[in-house]
Amino acid sequence: MRSQQKLLARYLENIQPGRLEWIGLRPARREAMQTVNSVQAIAEYGLEGDRRCEATPGSGRQVTFISQEHIDVIASLLGRKSLQPALLRRNLVISGINLNILRHQHFQIGNAIFLGTAPCHPCSRMNEVLGPQGAAMMYGHGGLCAKIIQSGDINIGDSLVPIQR
Repeated sequence: MRSQQKLLARYLENIQPGRLEWIGLRPARREAMQTVNSVQAIAEYGLEGDRRCEATPGSGRQVTFISQEHIDVIASLLGRKSLQPALLRRNLVISGINLNILRHQHFQIGNAIFLGTAPCHPCSRMNEVLGPQGAAMMYGHGGLCAKIIQSGDINIGDSLVPIQR
């Protein structure tokens, strides 16, 4: 077990599950996101219907997560009351759990299993969508990238449960 994985794993014991609030698919680069209520997570590829599913198998960025709480922070930093998740171009919005604790950890949503890989930093496109300070306001709140370890269906309302290993 790597040192960062080991360090973060010790905090998982008392973590309450999160909840899947929103699912978005990016059919192609720069195309509007499609909001769905459920999706198949395909091991080693990505979410069915998302452009990343067609990309490099085994990538550490097969799925992107962001917390609803961080969306609220980003909105506040931008002086807005709220933000639509599709603007941020992440696949899954989760509430009730700190996604940063899931780096290098396995977790389950529905019957799919994921491995958190790295922070999901904002790209300069966020300046186009959110305004000239968009990427800066998202930095540190951009979410988590993950690989899909086990295929399965996920649905809005499913719990996100860390897996102790």
